[in-house]
Parts: sequence; structure tokens; C-alpha cells
Amino acid sequence: MNTTVKKNINLIADIGGTNIRIAIADASSDNHFIEMETYHCADYASLAEVIALYIDSKQLADTTINACLAIACPVDTNIISMTNLPWQFSQHTLKEQLNLHNLTLINDYTAIAMAIPLLNDSQKVKVGGGDVTPNAPIAVCGPGTGLGVANLVPISISGVNKWHCFSGEGGHVDFAAVDDIDIKILQQLKNIKARVSYEQLLSGYGLVQIYQALCIINDHPGDKLSAAEISAKALSNSCVICQQTLAQFCKILGSFAGNLALTMNSQGGVYIAGGIVPRFIDYLKNSVFRERFEAKGRLSHITQRAPTYIITEEQPGLLGAAAYLLQQ
Repeated sequence: MNTTVKKNINLIADIGGTNIRIAIADASSDNHFIEMETYHCADYASLAEVIALYIDSKQLADTTINACLAIACPVDTNIISMTNLPWQFSQHTLKEQLNLHNLTLINDYTAIAMAIPLLNDSQKVKVGGGDVTPNAPIAVCGPGTGLGVANLVPISISGVNKWHCFSGEGGHVDFAAVDDIDIKILQQLKNIKARVSYEQLLSGYGLVQIYQALCIINDHPGDKLSAAEISAKALSNSCVICQQTLAQFCKILGSFAGNLALTMNSQGGVYIAGGIVPRFIDYLKNSVFRERFEAKGRLSHITQRAPTYIITEEQPGLLGAAAYLLQQ
């Protein structure tokens, strides 16, 4: 009897609110994935429709497909409702619809964390001192639409070294003011917020809130500016309040990143992801980010040893989904 052995394919996807990127994980590739395609989410009625289109376009229907999808929403229930898209689906149904052998959904920051051990020097930029301790915990945070946080720890399973990610909602912990300006900003935000978390300052919306608070503190009329406009005006030295805003943003980010280093003793490094910071890398390097990162009193020796990096890899979500599948 003639039997045909199906080829195994590791399909990966990074699903955001605007675009979905799909590829095939490949350990032999320099990027650890190949055949990437980008689709505009608004053009499709469902996630299943987009992935089915990719499978058809790559002629993968007769293969055994193991899939790992990185998605920007909670993934711990069968029914998935996307935060920034009108897509809702059942994990069980999606697996059946697409005829997948295995399906794993991971949070987008789990994917970014899993990508970190694969990053080379061209995919990250070091900020300040410290050196990586091999096989030590790693932390990542990312100011963007919100403030994503994840931690990566080394584990050994049957003598094989792997990485395990602890994801959570670390961006929503209470904001802790450090200097006098922090305190004044906190006081202003308390006038309009019942509770102030770090995400209220370390995000695109956070930049706007810092700017608005500083306008009030400095008795400045201010303008209605977006986060991108505030950053641009700060970098061009065309607005003093915007300059103060970006400077304070970097300070607060340094304190928060240092807190992450203390929480897990992250001697493998603390990494900054997200869509905001890579736009002003040189500015951050010349700011007091690292000074605030290290300033942890009698435990400053921990943060002084821990290195800090900005992730510059354009597709960390895909890279991390590939890493997750390839180590299984």
C-alpha cells in the first residue's frame, strides 16, 4: 500500500489591531522564519479567512500544520475577543476550520519575550553599562498603545535548556513618584484619575498626559498635541514643555525598568520594546534613563550589573512565535 508522509510546517502569525503578519518558522533561516506576508486586518471578516488565504497561497493544504499565533489580547480562554478588532473566535473552532494539527495562542508580549534570546547585535541597542549573565532571567517592557510587560526565565526539561515566559499585566501596577516633578505630575493626574498606574504615563496616551500635566504645573496654555507631535517637538527643541515631557518620560521609564530588574533579578537584561522608544534611541541614551534605572538605594548593585537594551528588530512578534514553536 502506498502511503504519503505529509510535510510538517510550523506556521506563525503576529496579529495586531491594524495588520496581521504570517510566516513559516524555519530554524535554518537567519531570521528564523520565511515566506512572510502582511495583510490589512480591516479587509477581512475573520482571522480564519486571512490564515486560510495564506495557507492556500503557499499551497500548504496537504501539509501537517502546527501553528503559533501571537495576539494582542488575553489568550487564556477558548473564546478570543480582540481588543482593537471586531474579531471574535473560538480556538477550538479555528483549529478545526483550518485543519491544523496543533494550535497555540500566545500573548504578544510573550512572543516578544521569547524573541529576546535570538536577537543579535543588529537587532538591539545597548543603553548604559551592565553585562548579560547567561541563563539568567530577562525582563521586557514596551510603551506603545499600552504598557506591555513580560518576564523570561531559563528552565531545563529532560536535560534540554529552554525558556519559559511569565506574562501578566505589570504595566498596570501603581505609579511610584520618585522626584519632585513626578510628584507634581501625580498630583495633577489624581485630579482626573481615581488611580494612576505606570501605563497612564508610559504609553502614547501617557506622553500626552505628562505634557498636559506639565502645562498646568508651568501655567502654560499648551496645545492639543498627539504623542507623535510631542516627541517631534521635543527632539527639534521647538517646545520647552515638550522637551520636559520627553525628559520626564525617559526618567519614569528608567525607574520602571529598574523595578522590573529588581522583581526578577533580571541579570539577563531588561529590554525596551514597543512603538515609541525606538523613535528616539539616541535621546534615550543621552537622557537620565540609566541613572534612574540604577538608582535603587542599597540594592543598586543589582541594577548596576543588569544591562538594558532597546529592541530594534522589526518583527519581534514573528520571531518570538517562531522561537516558541521551534523549542517545543
